[in-house]
Parts: sequence; C-alpha cells; structure tokens
Amino acid sequence: MENVYILGGMRSHIGLKNGIFKNVQPEDLAADLLKELIKKYQLDTIDQIIGGNAVGTGGNITRLMALKAGISEEVPAFTIDMQCSSACMSIDVAFAKIQSGQCDLIIAGGMESSSLQPLRSYVKNDSRYSDGHAQYMVAQFSPNENSDLAMLEGAQRVIQKEKITKAELDFWSLESHIRAKAAKNQNQLADVILPLYGSTKDEGIRERMSQKLLDRLPLLLGENTLITAGNSCLINDGAAFIVLASEKFLKQNGQTPLAQILHTCSIGTNPLYSPLSAMKAVDKLLTSANLKYDDIANFEFNEAFAVIDVLFERAYPKLVDRYNILGGALAYGHPYGASGGIIMLHLLKALEYTKGLYGVCSIAGAGGLGSAILIKRTKA
Repeated sequence: MENVYILGGMRSHIGLKNGIFKNVQPEDLAADLLKELIKKYQLDTIDQIIGGNAVGTGGNITRLMALKAGISEEVPAFTIDMQCSSACMSIDVAFAKIQSGQCDLIIAGGMESSSLQPLRSYVKNDSRYSDGHAQYMVAQFSPNENSDLAMLEGAQRVIQKEKITKAELDFWSLESHIRAKAAKNQNQLADVILPLYGSTKDEGIRERMSQKLLDRLPLLLGENTLITAGNSCLINDGAAFIVLASEKFLKQNGQTPLAQILHTCSIGTNPLYSPLSAMKAVDKLLTSANLKYDDIANFEFNEAFAVIDVLFERAYPKLVDRYNILGGALAYGHPYGASGGIIMLHLLKALEYTKGLYGVCSIAGAGGLGSAILIKRTKA
C-alpha cells in the first residue's frame, strides 16, 4: 500500500447566502481556486480531480469546473454528493485511489452555492406528490421523513434525546465566534484563503455575538424547542480543495508534505438523528487506528449545530481546548459540498500552531452518515 500525503490546499472566503458570491456559479468559484492551487504547488500533472457538491444544478459539476479552469480534457473529474460529507468523502476516495497505487496526484474537495440552489420538481401530474412536495429545494434523506426542515428537526431530536440545555448550546454558539474572531484578527488562516470576486472576509463571523443576541433569536421549530439561528449554522457559498500525493510523487518532484493521511472512516447511523454520526465516526476511526481520544492533538468537527459540540464536551471535557480551536461552522458557515475541505484545512493549521502530531476531522451528513479522517503532521 502506498503512503498518502497532503501537500496543502486552499479555500475561498465563505460567503453568506445572497452575499458576496450570490451571482457566482460554484464551478466558476472553484475553477479560480483550482488554478491558484496548480500555480502554488507547481502541478504539471494531475491524475484526477474529485469534488463534492450537494445543492448544485446537477450533472458532473466537478468536470465542468476542471474544464473551466483550463485543465486538460484528458484529466478525469467526477462529483460526489454525500450532502454535508461530500468533500470529506472526496478526500477519502482520493486517499483510497492513491493508497491502492492507481494514482499519484489528486485534487479533492468541494464547492457549493446555496445562493444559486435551484428549485426542483417531480414530473407534472404525478399523483404520488399531491401532498405539496411536487416542488422542493431540500432532498429527502430518510424514507420516514420528507421535510424541508429535516436537518433542524434531527438536531432537535438529539437535544431532546440527550437532554441538552440552552445554556450548553449558548456556550458553544458564543465560543465558536470568539475563536473564529481571534483567528481572523491574528490572520491564522490567511495563507489558505484565496480572495475571489472581491471577497475580503468570511461573512458569517459575527463581531458582536453576545448572550443578549442569542436570547432574542426566535425558535425556528416553535415552542418547547431550542434550535435557533445562533446554535445552527448559516447557509453559505464557498469552495475548498486539498492536494493529495503519493510518496513516489513527492520524491520525483522534490515536494514536502504538510501531513500524512493515516486512516479514513465512514459510518451510517439513524437518519433521524444525524448529528450523532460525527462522534460515532471518530469512535470507529480511532478504534481502527488503535488510538484514543487523548492521543489526538487537534479535533476539527463540522459544527453544523451546537449540539455536536455539546456531545463532544460531555464525552471529553478535558479535551475541549483541542477542539475547533480556530472556531467552527457556527461562525464561519457551512457551504455543504465544500465543508469537508474547509475543516481539513483548518485542522492542518491547528496542528501547525499547536505543533501537534495527530489530528482528526469529522463531519455529520444528512441521512445519518458520518465521515472522519485521521492525519499525522509531517512538516516541522
């Protein structure tokens, strides 16, 4: 089996829905990012390109992105739709292809434009959809549920099941913005963010997030629930890609990697309780790697809901200083198809700053699917 390494990667700024990237096609945003990656890492040959996308216009959007970026038409490119886990799975598949010896250099990640998310519809006059679901924007994730609010409702079920309090959720809503604001002010992510189309910042970070504001936010699911716009991620646009290479490629091209990918993991859980899959994926990942949570220097969980943070804190209260140290998606946002690439980039930066050895990123996806990746820092 070949060893698989991460040369590096880049992401765009993360825009709000109808924000800075509201009129930018996701394949155009990602194509410009791809061109800069190729230039930065002096990539003369690329074996494949794999991109995640969840709410795009359909078709093989990654192939379209590659062609718009001027990549040779001989380079295959394909798209993965695993909803929130799409980019994470793109990296996972790239890892497997290099590890098995099929490829030496793959660019993997994802792109998303919630601003340009299309309204979809079933065939007209189809009697199966006379209940108002003939047109939709949110796909169905479970045979037992068909709701535009499925993800919010899943998070609320976990809150009720685990008896999570508003105070616990509020702590992480505030903490995410505090950490993200500090990272921004200290330019900790500057070298992995590419300004595009006039972008100057991640638009979701609230400079004045406060308890008073959290207390004023309306309940999105009505009375006797806790989900608000403060403890759930916003809707976003963005792109992020990672460059993965074999040891053979590194030696032939004199490149020095940032990290080695050691293990990957995917897991299925109850689709009605999808936030639970983030921790369960890490449990399985670390078991397969014969490691414990204490062995990990930095954790990067996709913070789609504060409930995910609370579950981590409850299970490992002594490790919260290793968790999402640059802030999470409650502050930055969650451009679904790109988020796996974003959290991988943030994990690489976290390991750089802490001088840690092992790092884990994890993401809970719609339909009860979890994905996690274990990396080992290689660059001093």
